[in-house]
Amino acid sequence: MRLMFLVACCLPACAFVDSAVGTVVTDPVLRLHGHNDYLQPVPLIRALEHGLGSLEADIYLVDGELRVGHERWQLRAGRTLQSMYLDPLREAAKLGALRIDGQPLVLLVDIKAQGDVVYPFLREVLFGYRDMLTRFVDGHIEPGAVTVLLSGSRPATMVAAETDRLCALDGRMEDLDAMPSPPVHLVPWVSGSWREISDWTGSDDLMAGELQRLTALLSKAHQQGRKLRFWAAPDRKEAWGAFFDLGIDLICTDQPKQAARWLREFRAVPVR
Repeated sequence: MRLMFLVACCLPACAFVDSAVGTVVTDPVLRLHGHNDYLQPVPLIRALEHGLGSLEADIYLVDGELRVGHERWQLRAGRTLQSMYLDPLREAAKLGALRIDGQPLVLLVDIKAQGDVVYPFLREVLFGYRDMLTRFVDGHIEPGAVTVLLSGSRPATMVAAETDRLCALDGRMEDLDAMPSPPVHLVPWVSGSWREISDWTGSDDLMAGELQRLTALLSKAHQQGRKLRFWAAPDRKEAWGAFFDLGIDLICTDQPKQAARWLREFRAVPVR
């Protein structure tokens, strides 16, 4: 029963029929990123049910387990990356229920501490799920049902040194100006704090200077073939709409149900 429910939740595609007008439309919800998904009442399942394109889980290595939680006091034995995310995702992947329009679901794994210590253990865990994961080999990307990106305490040097790996890195804004620029197969995303860009909360219009900074960042990221994400950004309908219209690739939300419903109502675009 659980597997069938999970598969049903994975079925939203990149296009759906708007019953109000009978028109096929592209699904803007693919640009939603489920921030701290594990804090949701029903982690993972709801993100898949609503059709999010990416979601996030924070981990610590404790007593040989990759336990999921934002703070150490929240950690519980058995509440692991495998049990909460990798195992159910593999169940769905076996039935071909994850890839949306040929694009993998992105699982952002935020290592909260000691990335160089955690990564060797995480690498072994990911190897056990290699049949569903995107593989990065000698600079080439072999897409799977799920792509893993590492954030937080990123073991950047260790990951970059590997020529055959099952993850990539969530970059930082400074990567856009790095010389040499990190390859896209290593750093497909760049992420940063919204508060370092603007103090806009969504209650009024973005100012011209803020729009200029955002446009410049987006242009630079897209010219390099990377996606752009902001954490600690306003999480309300005015922000969802503004970020979507600006072309921000990944819109973080702690309200997946509300954000998905709003975007589908106000930002769905007819397929031609």
